[in-house]
Amino acid sequence: MSRIVVLGGGESGVGSAVLAKVKGFDVFLSDCGKIEERYAEDLHKWEIPFEEGHHTEELILSADEVVKSPGIPSTVPMVRKIEEKGIRIISEIEFAGRYDKAKKICITGSNGKTTTTSLIYYLLQNAGLNVGLGGNIGKSYAYQVATENFDYYVLEISSFQLDNCYDFRPDIAIITNITPDHLDRYDFQMENYIRSKFRITRNLRPQDCFIFDSDDEITIAHLSKIVLTAKMLPFTQKEEVSQGAFLKDDKIVVRYEDEECDVYLKELALGGKHNIYNSMAAALAAKASGIDNKTIRECLATFKPIENRLEPVLSIRDVLYINDSEATNVDAAWYALECQKSPVVWIAGGKDKGNDYEVLKPLVKEKVKAIVCLGVDNHKFFEAFEGIVGKENMVETRSAEDAVKEASRFATAGDVVLLSPCCASFDLFKNMEERGEKFKEAVRRL
Repeated sequence: MSRIVVLGGGESGVGSAVLAKVKGFDVFLSDCGKIEERYAEDLHKWEIPFEEGHHTEELILSADEVVKSPGIPSTVPMVRKIEEKGIRIISEIEFAGRYDKAKKICITGSNGKTTTTSLIYYLLQNAGLNVGLGGNIGKSYAYQVATENFDYYVLEISSFQLDNCYDFRPDIAIITNITPDHLDRYDFQMENYIRSKFRITRNLRPQDCFIFDSDDEITIAHLSKIVLTAKMLPFTQKEEVSQGAFLKDDKIVVRYEDEECDVYLKELALGGKHNIYNSMAAALAAKASGIDNKTIRECLATFKPIENRLEPVLSIRDVLYINDSEATNVDAAWYALECQKSPVVWIAGGKDKGNDYEVLKPLVKEKVKAIVCLGVDNHKFFEAFEGIVGKENMVETRSAEDAVKEASRFATAGDVVLLSPCCASFDLFKNMEERGEKFKEAVRRL
């Protein structure tokens, strides 16, 4: 019996362990931190042996293969020891893909991937397809492969999840865009990060589809370096394409093989230039999946904004509070600021990942009246923006509650208070979901 060891006891790790158990492996899970109670309960239920608070070398290095959770960097000592022993390390996505015969639509990118993934899932659901949602969103993909029987999966896949993928193959692969992000995990080398994203395309066949933003310079520059046999479906707001999606007058035109679908911009549920790109990518994936034009139009018109992504929370004294906690990089924050029509009190900050704030300066000058920093170390924000908004219009806070109070002090009727942090959440919060939840709680208590 082959031995699988899973590193990490969160959503991804526990899902992988359950799949290993279902497939008859000798399985063991190890987490050097504390495992959440709900995940420990799952491991007990499935009778999977595990440890927490430490790694036992002899139990881990006896593995035939290790499934590593995406949150664990390859630089940690235990991972180095596994590699030195010559034990193969794979990701949950790679492991689950071996046992999954469903059609897979897989989305990666620096920004827009959660919205695009959720939109495609909504489209497929409304078309009556038997579809699962997973990857970096919702339930673990491996857990679903172990316990469900879907015909389709829509998977949001991060660069960390792609790093240990080798034979995994989507039927439809989407790269929404590529901008600097997570560079601290990639030796501060943009090229390493780009290559990681493009791993999603490595096994595509001629009958598969690759959907990409042809307005994104980084994507296009890298695309010229590789040979792809898949059907190429660009989406663009700059030119007309024979196959793909583009803007014409006041509508999106989607062309796939011999079919065409038009969607008027005024009918889109999601506003902002970035969401036109997301809607194009989703519509293309739907068309390539055989979904009819009526369903595509109706879904793009009725989709609801997702939690933590430009999510309106409340309007208090004519000030709108918006939760954009998922904006963990510069480009995501740029989009969030770009689509605001009212003066902005911007709540930003957190764990910096090697960010360059230069690109935000023109938008901050145009739209932002005050900045509330929510983070442990905010010196880079002060250096970048103090000269634009003024020292008196910048403050530091260490809790969502204080950030919201300070923001409400700066805001007047007609303003927007925008939480769009530009940074990771790990300095003050467990994750970006907790940051968004604490922000919403603080707004409701105002």
